[in-house]
Amino acid sequence: MIDLKSQRLELDSKKKKKGIIEEELQRVGVKEEDINITRELIEEEKTLLRGMLSVRDLISPASFKVNPTYLVLGQKFLRTIFVITYPRYISVGWFAPIINLNECFDVSMFFYPVKSAIILKQLKSRVGNLEAQIMSDSEKGAPRDPLRETALRDIEFLRDSLTQGTEKFFQFALYITIHADNLEELDRLSDQVEDVFGSRLVYSKRAFYQAEQAFNSCLPLGNDDLYITFNMNSSPIASSFPFISSELTSDRGVLYGINRHNNSLILFDRFSLQNANSVVFATSGAGKSYCIKLEVLRSLMMGSDVIVIDPEYEYKHLSDAVGGTYINISLSSENKINPFDLPRGIGGEVKPKDIIRSAVITLKGLVRLMVGALNYDEDSIVDRALLETYAKKDITPDSDLSQIDPPTLSDFQQVLDGMEGGSDIGQRLKKYTEGTFSGILNNPTNVEMNNQLVCFSVRDLEDELRPMAIYTIINYIWNVVRSETKRRVLIIDEAWWMMQNEDSAKFIFALVKRCRKYYLGVTTITQDVNDFLTSPYGKAIVTNSSLQILLKQSPAAIDLVQKTFMLTEGEKFLLLECGVGEGIFFAGNKHVAIKVVASYSEDQLITSDPRQLLEQEEAKKEFARSQQEQK
Repeated sequence: MIDLKSQRLELDSKKKKKGIIEEELQRVGVKEEDINITRELIEEEKTLLRGMLSVRDLISPASFKVNPTYLVLGQKFLRTIFVITYPRYISVGWFAPIINLNECFDVSMFFYPVKSAIILKQLKSRVGNLEAQIMSDSEKGAPRDPLRETALRDIEFLRDSLTQGTEKFFQFALYITIHADNLEELDRLSDQVEDVFGSRLVYSKRAFYQAEQAFNSCLPLGNDDLYITFNMNSSPIASSFPFISSELTSDRGVLYGINRHNNSLILFDRFSLQNANSVVFATSGAGKSYCIKLEVLRSLMMGSDVIVIDPEYEYKHLSDAVGGTYINISLSSENKINPFDLPRGIGGEVKPKDIIRSAVITLKGLVRLMVGALNYDEDSIVDRALLETYAKKDITPDSDLSQIDPPTLSDFQQVLDGMEGGSDIGQRLKKYTEGTFSGILNNPTNVEMNNQLVCFSVRDLEDELRPMAIYTIINYIWNVVRSETKRRVLIIDEAWWMMQNEDSAKFIFALVKRCRKYYLGVTTITQDVNDFLTSPYGKAIVTNSSLQILLKQSPAAIDLVQKTFMLTEGEKFLLLECGVGEGIFFAGNKHVAIKVVASYSEDQLITSDPRQLLEQEEAKKEFARSQQEQK
């Protein structure tokens, strides 16, 4: 009876309101016919809307069950946890462990600004009470209360900040709604979130008999149905901000990849840093060559010259696609580089005497690679023999270096044979002038670096010769770089070859330190992290490289990498578990999690995957066959 009566009263109320509206419309001059037409249109629109779907109909669940501590939304179980109090001090980024949980949950933050005048008035009263209590305790001879004194200092500091305008005051509400497939998983996730809060002395509770209001507070509607707030000023609220990832997006530069935390572009110009050097560390197959080839392709588009030392024939396809120069250095190759070459056109500020001295020091390092360690007497003999070898070709401190004919290794051996005590070293050099290895370091230079992309391949060289060849190639490149200042990038792949010998490691380190003056950026790539970082010169190279890219690491090397780059535990596990082309990108003082992404066309040019390369070769053969059939 009560329900029928209430429904009848509600119906009478609606009719009464409807009659009042119609009377009002007639009073202002609206005809009854127009009112009837309007009524019919409204009824027709209602009929139409009842047969239409809305976005709310599409996204709404099949069922909605409210329990005291959780909700059942379709097949999902949901529970909301809210924060009620915070410790006196909380560090920046304390909320990051919650955000980084690999679970499904919603986070809502509500900020209610409070006028500073209201808070200052209340703080003034609170200061008076605390000072009175402290003075009373002092007069009574009671021991001092550190809690009251700390509270007084905090309030005074907050009053000063609010008065000066450096801080604002807010009421802050934080809610987290957890999603799970069953009740057991929901309890486990709830305990996990509460444990993270508790480890930071943040006290939280689960919504009890307010599950529906808590769920509504986490919907993207901006409604706070719980209104459980905590008084906070600007600084601690800022520490709760969830998006704490650095961004490395600039107006110009090379696109290296995508920030894995916020999907922003990592767009960076390496030449904008204090030096343009970079290092790349990764295990085999982690995508380091793919990443660097993508940088090469995009650097060429930006107008930079790129020089590559390719130990595994990986850059040939890219070089051919962009019209680059690919130089194969081997015993049977026609391409030769003379280690005795000198830089030309270096400018009037550098004297020929200094250039010759620098060349002699570099050649002594090469001789040690070729013949082994030298004692003090042998070192002195090699030094004098090198100077005499240059003098034999009329290359002296008074010479014009633009009009010289540099000597060869055979000239150096002849000088050694004619010197007292030098015949033994000359005998050891015969392997490179007359013996098995005579076809690589004993000829005049016949290669040119007049292209935007130049690649030097050492794949066909024996392992014994490879360090010497790379040493000679880098020295030749260094001479060219010093002769003409241009924006260049030098890429040394598998740089650990050079770290195995002290002289070659020292040479690479000197190059990395000095290249900034000649507008050169050196990229060293290695998969043997232990060999590279255990070398003192390897660590120095990392220190002198403003750009650092760490991709997937092996468990054997991760501790050394963590110590060298001062990684957190989270970053350490990221490098152990990340996929191909994923890792951490360091640029100066900033670093972000990166994912290297290429377009389809770029991927076809830079891929090192044997399956893709085979497919490309088969496609080329099929295309050539079809062209031949058409002819």
